[in-house]
Amino acid sequence: MTEAVAHPASAVVEGTEEVPAPRVSLSAPELIAMVATLMALNALAVDLMLPAMSAIASDLGVRSANDQQLVIVVYVLGFGFPQLGFGPLADRFGRRRVLAWSIAGYTIAGFAGMAAPSFGALLVTRFIQGVFAAGCRVVAVTLIRDLFAGRQMARVMSLVMTVFMIVPIIAPGIGQLVLLVLPWQWCFGVLGVAGALTLAWTSLRLPETLAEDARRPLGIGATASAYKAVLTSRPTFGYMLASGVIFAALFSFLSASEQIFREVFHQGETFALWFAAVAVVLGAANFANSRLVVRFGMRRLAHGALVGFTISAILLWVATRAFGEHLAIFFPLFTICFALFGLIGANFNALAMEPLGKIAGTGSAAYGFATTTVSAVIGGLIGRAYDGTTGPLLLGYVVLGLASLGIALFVERGRLFGDDGHAAPARAER
Repeated sequence: MTEAVAHPASAVVEGTEEVPAPRVSLSAPELIAMVATLMALNALAVDLMLPAMSAIASDLGVRSANDQQLVIVVYVLGFGFPQLGFGPLADRFGRRRVLAWSIAGYTIAGFAGMAAPSFGALLVTRFIQGVFAAGCRVVAVTLIRDLFAGRQMARVMSLVMTVFMIVPIIAPGIGQLVLLVLPWQWCFGVLGVAGALTLAWTSLRLPETLAEDARRPLGIGATASAYKAVLTSRPTFGYMLASGVIFAALFSFLSASEQIFREVFHQGETFALWFAAVAVVLGAANFANSRLVVRFGMRRLAHGALVGFTISAILLWVATRAFGEHLAIFFPLFTICFALFGLIGANFNALAMEPLGKIAGTGSAAYGFATTTVSAVIGGLIGRAYDGTTGPLLLGYVVLGLASLGIALFVERGRLFGDDGHAAPARAER
């Protein structure tokens, strides 16, 4: 069996020391599949709900159509801020223990959502589930940083995202199937079952990747010091902020996608197919990135894709204003935007995490917070600006692209497309 082991050289933030990568007795495919599954629990909790939101709103007496978006927004808000706590916990108690707590909480909250008697109670369970999903996400990214760095980290993250994107493709369809035979409450039951199965898998197969002597004390001083190291690293903080801005494009689409395809383009019955098509494009882009990043580097790919995203968003906004709302115009240009978006995320993640050594858990938490809470707030505002047209969404994309590009320029001191060097290859042992 091939072991997933890496020990790349990389620059680290002063005082964090690079940690030798441990040996992990999982095959590389199983490791990638496991990390993708941990991240997919979050995507499943979002995308499975999309076909059910109208039914939830109708059954629980939600008055405003836009308020149904809170099923997504509240969950994402719960997912964001707690990551700042899970990071130091993972650096103190190890990855396995924090992961077990997180999956267990996610599972219980999923089953609790089935019994919610009101919309308010449902939102509470969604927020709690988001909190525990945050722990899953922090540990997932930390596992990758424990084992890889540089371009190899970007490559593995891209492969994880490729597998991960299967969930947005099939989750709305699963939700649709559930609604055909069962009430919407069982959408939450599916989340509980998925959590229970993942808990069993990780408990049986995932070893600890943080050695006892590499663990950091848990206290206000130690935690503050770790976060100070993260925030004072120019590439780490800069690319976290840029990611938080550009990821709002994803969250705004998730919030308003069902309304756009149902009300603007009259594709309510085939919404799951259109949504899946966007996810396929995003997954294909991530897979392509796993091949391209080793050759061209993280900066060249990410910066080029960000420029292309911004130009595509401007073209789509101008075309829609000139010719009106037409699916034949919207969908091709929109999928180009998301294809380019797929070349940004994994590379920005690697660029932000690369300088971090022992504080990978803290760094993963900070990055996750930036790409969820910041993007959820901005994306939620864009989604709630929906006015029966695609105008607010497309204008939002233009602003997000320009803002993220400006941040990247600041981080790179005005020089984009730089060479980030060739990271040492991951070492696979038999």
